Amino acid sequence: MSPEPNLLEELQRERLIRQKLLQYCRGIDRCDAELVASVYHPDGTDDHGSFKGLGRDFATYAAEHLKAGCDATLHALGDSLFNFVSPHMAIVETYVQAFHRRHDDDGIFLEKFGGRYVDRFEERSGEWRIAHRVCIHEWDAKERVELAFRPGRFVEGVRDRSDLAYGDGSD
Repeated sequence: MSPEPNLLEELQRERLIRQKLLQYCRGIDRCDAELVASVYHPDGTDDHGSFKGLGRDFATYAAEHLKAGCDATLHALGDSLFNFVSPHMAIVETYVQAFHRRHDDDGIFLEKFGGRYVDRFEERSGEWRIAHRVCIHEWDAKERVELAFRPGRFVEGVRDRSDLAYGDGSD
């Protein structure tokens, strides 16, 4: 027995939305403002606490601040709950943890954030993008860290489009 067409359509919409969420994380962690901006509709907005405004402006703001203030970042998505209020609109709640590695005169520290993105995704001209995002804070922590691995042991992430993730997989 094959799934109902409505279920297949819903799964396809969920997959397209999930791709945008993952592109957002790649863009944030690589400080790629263009990629971050691409997940928002041109009039899409973002309420990130310290920033409230257009998504494309948040993309520039976040990329500049994270590049200047952090040695590395990692945004990890958890589960998403999808509520399709119409065939072309969904309210999507996604759990997120963000890690920002920074340093000061006392050494390296890690800022940790746990929260949720509550997004209104809309499909316009056949493309799902964020029309409005609210970043909800649940918890945070700051801790001093000592690096566990010696430099050079792994391929290091690069905070721009020269990162291996942007390649064709042949490296």
